[in-house]
Amino acid sequence: MKLNQLRDMVAIVERGSLRGAARHLDIAQSALTRSIRELERELGGTLFERDAKGMLLTPLGRLFFQRASSAMNELRRAREEVEQARGGTGGTVVAALSIMPHVGMLPGALTQFRKRFPGVVLKLIEGLYPTVEPGLRDGTIDFYLGAATPAPPAPGLVAERLFDNTRLVVGRKGHPLATARSLKALAQAEWLTPSLSYDAAEDLNALFAAFKLPAPRITLQAHSAMTVLVALASTDLLAMLPKQWNEFPLTQGALQVIPVREKLAAPSIVFVRRGDLPLTPAAEYFCDMLRRYAPQ
Repeated sequence: MKLNQLRDMVAIVERGSLRGAARHLDIAQSALTRSIRELERELGGTLFERDAKGMLLTPLGRLFFQRASSAMNELRRAREEVEQARGGTGGTVVAALSIMPHVGMLPGALTQFRKRFPGVVLKLIEGLYPTVEPGLRDGTIDFYLGAATPAPPAPGLVAERLFDNTRLVVGRKGHPLATARSLKALAQAEWLTPSLSYDAAEDLNALFAAFKLPAPRITLQAHSAMTVLVALASTDLLAMLPKQWNEFPLTQGALQVIPVREKLAAPSIVFVRRGDLPLTPAAEYFCDMLRRYAPQ
């Protein structure tokens, strides 16, 4: 088994077709086909099926791709780690951040990181831990920084709690319920949750239940901060968002806090990463900069 065969397989999966992979790798399609056939002969099974949409993994292919992808990601990391240790400033860092670090920690950390590693390509994914766990496990994602979930990380991953957080009730400027001072006064409001997951709705329901209030009416589930901002600014929906939203310049002109008296706890903010391998110097530095801008 050769490294270029693993590279070729990963490229086909990521590009979705032989043509796209050949163009990306700058090699002939015939050479790519030959490489995959040799790999299939060595493994004793078919890795891909062709259909109108391109190349699809077989069950055996999906199983092998997990290992191949992980191996290629670790080789990339190893190469970048050596280059950065020798003073190089190139490479790639892939980080998954939930909404809170996007608005509360990234603005400061990003400037410092670009100064130290101007040649590193930084890839940022907005998401919550359950959805990014596969990428952490196979090495596609270097680390996750964001809201913790009740369940512990998958085997092989380690979590570091950074701090506890609180939430605020947020709505548009001039919201009809802007003078409310309790959750009870917001009983008839409609709400959005900043996640598509069932847990986000359950979390909001549990918070209301803790104050002996009926479950809120959740009418929108948003997967991105942009959806949250647009929906809140253009409707009478309310949301419970990390307190850092109130300090984010881009939202201050469109949104306002409704200062209810209840203390609204938020999930702790955690780092999650693989426990068996170190981060590259660039990824470690980015983590350090994010930590520097964590709330005190």
